[in-house]
Amino acid sequence: MYDSLSNFAQTWGMIIFIVLFAAAAVYAFWPKNQDKFDEAARVPLEDADRPAAAEDRSSGADKDRSHD
Repeated sequence: MYDSLSNFAQTWGMIIFIVLFAAAAVYAFWPKNQDKFDEAARVPLEDADRPAAAEDRSSGADKDRSHD
């Protein structure tokens, strides 16, 4: 029982891994996604003091509180 279960898990585990790896590789090398990856590659080089998400939250929240 253990041997047959082990063989089944190893075989199908390898097949699933290969399929998922191939899907990730196709996604990464698809020409349509190049702009997205190029933009993400430039993020560390930008000269920002804090993350953009924090700026969006603080700018909207500060304006609302100043009128109270």
